[in-house]
Amino acid sequence: MKHLEDLDHDNASDRPSKSQRKRDMHALQEMGAALVELSPERLDRIDMPEALRRALGEAQRLTRHEARRRQMQYIGRLMRDADPAPIRAALDAVAGASAIETARQHRLERLRQRLLEDESVLTEIGTAHLGADITRLKQLRRGALHEREAGKPPKNYRELFRALRDLEGRELKNE
Repeated sequence: MKHLEDLDHDNASDRPSKSQRKRDMHALQEMGAALVELSPERLDRIDMPEALRRALGEAQRLTRHEARRRQMQYIGRLMRDADPAPIRAALDAVAGASAIETARQHRLERLRQRLLEDESVLTEIGTAHLGADITRLKQLRRGALHEREAGKPPKNYRELFRALRDLEGRELKNE
């Protein structure tokens, strides 16, 4: 027959340590802090308890340091009752989408720069994007080069970027 001390020891080994529980709570608080940084539109798309949603909205509204700190601790407490898997997945998707969008913008900026340096890139764009308005792109290119030489504001330069972005966006919708 086991002694009472042995029984307590056996149950304790099944539970996580106090340090591990603290690490888990800090991770949940950090996840809550990441949620506070999201826009209300993105928060609406994440499945979470209504009390957590209200607490996040309140934290976004608070500006005083101590009040915000207490609210963040409250959010961490609410996060313990919520299922963190869908929230983590949504935060990862936001971070991944941001990285993908940043890479897309860099790619379009490089294409715009190549187009400004060499007009033959227009044929490459015409081949890659059927139905592209090459004449408009040529006009925007010419206007951007003229603006650069004259030291004027980069209106056509920006419009050229928008046109290239719209072309790529149309291609993605057609796929």
